[in-house]
This record gives sequence, C-alpha cells and structure tokens, in this order.
Amino acid sequence: MRKFIIDTDTGSDDAVALAMGLMDETIDLLGITTVSGNCELTQATKNALMVVQYSGKQVPVYKGCRLPLLRSERVDAVSVHGIDGMGDLDLIHPEQTHEKQHAVDFIIEMVAQYPDEVEIAIIGPATNIALAIMKEPDIMNRVKHFYIMGTSGFALGNASTMAEFNVYADAESYVPLLRSNVPKTIIGFDICLENAFKASDIKQLRKKSSLGKFLMDCNHTVLQYNLERSGEEVLDLPDAVALGVALWEEEIVLESKMVYAECCYKDDNTYGLVILNDPQDILAVNHKYPANNVEVITKINGDKLNKKIIALM
Repeated sequence: MRKFIIDTDTGSDDAVALAMGLMDETIDLLGITTVSGNCELTQATKNALMVVQYSGKQVPVYKGCRLPLLRSERVDAVSVHGIDGMGDLDLIHPEQTHEKQHAVDFIIEMVAQYPDEVEIAIIGPATNIALAIMKEPDIMNRVKHFYIMGTSGFALGNASTMAEFNVYADAESYVPLLRSNVPKTIIGFDICLENAFKASDIKQLRKKSSLGKFLMDCNHTVLQYNLERSGEEVLDLPDAVALGVALWEEEIVLESKMVYAECCYKDDNTYGLVILNDPQDILAVNHKYPANNVEVITKINGDKLNKKIIALM
C-alpha cells in the first residue's frame, strides 16, 4: 500500500480532502499533520480530529507550526471558511486528542523509517515541510513525492492578484520545498476552481452518509460566499482536487507540463507569486533557466473526480 502523510491547515475544503484520505482503503495514511493557515493552529488541529472521528478511522494527528517560517504574524481565511474554519455551525467537538510529538519530527521519523516510500500531500502552507527539510535535508530527500495544493497555476491569485493563499500565508517556506530534489506535483488554484462541486453533487454527498452531511455542513460559509459572489450554489474544493490527483492521478489527470518553478518572497508587491517558467513560452533570449523541477497539472476530468469522491463517502 502507498504510504501517505497529509499536511493540512484544516479548513472546510481540507476536511473533504482528509475524508478522502481516511476513507480510501488503497493507501496507508500514516498520520495527519496540522499547520496554521485557514485558521489558527489549535483550531486546525481540532478540525482534523473531528474529521477523523466522523470517518470512524484510527489515524493519529500531529500538531505543527503556529506561525510562518520567518514572519511573526499570520494570515487566515476565516472570511471564507468561518471563524472555526468549518462553517461556524458548532460542529467541532472532537473526543480524540492530538499526539504529543511535533508534526515536523513525526514527518522526519516516518520518512527515515520508510525511505523512498512516503508521499506527502501538502494542502496548507508549507511551513512544516520546509522546517523538516531544513532540519534533516538528507532524510527529507528520501520522500517519494510531494503533491502540493498551492500557487495560482497559470492564472491570477486568490489572496492577492499575484498569490494563492497557501503560498501567500508563508512564501518563504516554498523556497526549500521547490528547491528540494523530491519529485513534486503542483495542483494550482486555477485547476481547482474549474472543477467545483455543482448543486447536484452537493445534494448527493449530503445524502450519502453522516460523513457526507458533515462535510457539506462544514462548507456552509464557503457556499454562502460563492452564492454572494456568483449567484450559484457551487462549492470549490481545492484541497479535495489536489488529493484526488494524489490518489487517482492516472485516472483523472488529462494534461500536465513540466516547468521550472520559483517563489517570490522578497518584495511586497509580488510576495507569494510562484513563477512557472514554461520553456515553450520563454522568448529566445540568451538566458538559460535551471532544469524543470515540478509537474503542474493543467487539465483533469472533474466529473470523474466528483463521482469518485461521492462514491468514496
């Protein structure tokens, strides 16, 4: 079985992704690690524990970093996900508690124990992963694969014109991540936005099980946010799309390209921008880019993905 760790800033779309990882019996989910992002760390950890509880599984949760790598202040997305990150419907009362070991140390320990086997889905800011790389670079070079829900892909950002939220929350952490030698797949916000749950999908999942109902309930504020912006009952689930690629890449990915990616973090105007340098689009000037370092997903079968998510629940 494929060995996975999911690193999350558990907001409501993360909850769907976590449920997918918990319910898919083809993978061995070694643990869930939490990081500050959509909401503050303690809340993100409680949210992850609640998803585990609803799934009926026994998977440990490890609390990670409460602040970005270098900055002393954090950003959040409570305007979209709610104060508790999960729709503000008083759904979060986990019975389980998180493990005492720090998330960064757990990640390092698992990669050391299973070299070249552990795949890590990064569906929040990359703070935990960057610290693990900086602390034990040789060990972390033995990660099998990083699947990254981050960057705006080849479109505009959602945290600023330039930046997608997960990168904007801690752009410095993306530098060691992108420079690592581990194979990396980026699922940008552009692809995630194109493959939203429709009203019929939401209705189906809500009726599927108590877990399905919980997942749709906790996305209450996201639904309201989308209704106000577009007038449509649609639910974009970026982290679920990213985990779908990690779990079912051969089945749902239609197109991807290899590029050289670098992250901007020194200037306020471009902070969090990940530049995806496509060799085919670069003008013929006397400038040579380093070798391609990431695969970027550019097209998926969204209908097939949504059907698989609903069936899994």
